[in-house]
Amino acid sequence: MMMTRIIAVVMAIVWLAACTPEVGSKAWCEHMDKKPKGEWTADEAGSYAKHCVFGNTID
Repeated sequence: MMMTRIIAVVMAIVWLAACTPEVGSKAWCEHMDKKPKGEWTADEAGSYAKHCVFGNTID
């Protein structure tokens, strides 16, 4: 029973990680546009400025 729960948690983490668009892609920029600015991390803000504001998006 415990092993089943561990496997379920690990699979959920892997599934959620796979849903995140690649940082710097057009889809990621659109996702960040919808996310409240107060929830951004410093890394996300820097990547947003580099890729979305200054036009270095990954297609």
